[in-house]
Parts: sequence; C-alpha cells; structure tokens
Amino acid sequence: MPVQDSDRIHAALASATLAAYREAVIHLPVDVLKVIGDAARAETNTVARGEYANILLNIRTAGERGVPLCQDTGVPVVYLTIPPEVPLTQGLYDAVAEGVRRATTEIPLRPNVVDPLTRHNTNDNTGMGMPAIHVKPGKKFTVTVLPKGAGAENMSRTAMLLPSQKDQIEKFVVETVYLAGARPCPPVIVGVGIGGTFDGAAALAKEALLEPVDRMTDFEQSLLCAVNKLGIGPMGLGGDFTALAVKVKTAGCHTASLPVAVNIQCWANRHATVEVTW
Repeated sequence: MPVQDSDRIHAALASATLAAYREAVIHLPVDVLKVIGDAARAETNTVARGEYANILLNIRTAGERGVPLCQDTGVPVVYLTIPPEVPLTQGLYDAVAEGVRRATTEIPLRPNVVDPLTRHNTNDNTGMGMPAIHVKPGKKFTVTVLPKGAGAENMSRTAMLLPSQKDQIEKFVVETVYLAGARPCPPVIVGVGIGGTFDGAAALAKEALLEPVDRMTDFEQSLLCAVNKLGIGPMGLGGDFTALAVKVKTAGCHTASLPVAVNIQCWANRHATVEVTW
C-alpha cells in the first residue's frame, strides 16, 4: 500500500476512534434509552422511581453539557471491522491508540489505565494491552468503542460447567447478579457468553453487550425474569427491575465442556460505532 494511503488510514482511524469515544461516553444508544424509559414508566416502587428520575436527569444533563455520563469513563474496549482493501497492520493498532490518547485529552476522559502490578498510571488510557482491540473482517471499515467501567466489570464471572449442568446456566447468571448487588450501579444490562473456550466465553459475553437490548429471545427473556425476581432494583434500593436486559451470544464448544461467562454492565451501556472514511 502506498505510504500516502497508509497515512490517510491512520489519520482517519484515529479521528474515528476519538469520535466514537466522544459519542459513547456522552450519549446512550437509542435502544438503551428505550429500555431505561420503559423500566422507569413500569416501575412500581416509589424509591426506585426516584432513582430513575435521577438517571434520566443524568442522561439529559450529559447531553446538554456535552460531558461524560459518568466519572468512570472506563477502559477502552474497541472493535474494528476491516474490509478487504484495508490491510491489517500494526498501524491500525497504533491509530486506535492515538485516538484514545486524543480522547483522553479532548473529551476529556479520566485516565484509568494502570500497570496491573505497580499500579503506575499511564495517564492517557493506553498501555500494555490497552486499548483492547478486537478485529474481524467486514464490508465496511468501522470502529466501535465500548468504554467499560470497573464497577460493573469487577462483578463479572466465568465458569466452566459440565455438559450435564446446562440447566445450571440460569442459576449461574442469577447468582452473579445477586453477588454483584448494588456495586455495578443497577439496573444492569447482562451479557452472557455460552460455549467456545474459557477465554472465548468471556469475549462472547462482552460482545453481547453490543447487541440491541430492546429485543430479546425467549431464552434471554426467561433469564431477565429470573434476575428481576431478586428485587435489588436501581442502585440496590429495591425495585421491579434489577436488570434492563439480558443478551446471550453462543459458540460451539468441546463435547466435554460448557463454558459460561457473565459480563455485567451498568445502566449506562455505553458504546458507539463510527465508519472510517479515508
């Protein structure tokens, strides 16, 4: 590829990453807004209704002021789709990292990325293995940013069930939300990965958070109903809706195993996609 094309791709991808990050941390997707609004209208608990009023005010204020919805602007989880004419090179990873650094300064974002052992903060939300970038082929060149805050991420779990324990999937999902309690800022959105491998199930669970949350399969709906029987409610203060949605992604797995992962997300299921034009 000519150098000028490589330079244009780098600049375009860095700018698109910045734009996607800005959109993600300030404005929620339409489907997420819908399930929040639906829950607010259907809630019967007085205290919970007050919490929904606070959530909706938070959303409106962030949009009006152009500031992040939450002080925890998360760590950068990024998904790229690459068309055939764009070569997969280290330059793409470098461009995404540049976009994250710009976002940290320009939006701004809280610098959250630290070394896991020394706890040294890089101060720009990049570092070893960060941003976390997932790449797949596609018809369009797009970048999706999924900022992941620690309050919800810390409550996520993975289990290696046996094939005979298929009926225990619901129990594991509900138990995970129960153990999380108020810490992930409920009402939560629950991503579930079933199958694949140990690490693959966790990836599926996180990817599930990118799926539309205003429609669910019968299986997803049954999991949601089971979770909502917990009564944890908004901010852990009790209510009808502990979760707003449960989304499931599956993959083939070994005949002797049944990996299951649950990736919790707070009510602010932040993500945005921008097409890269170069």
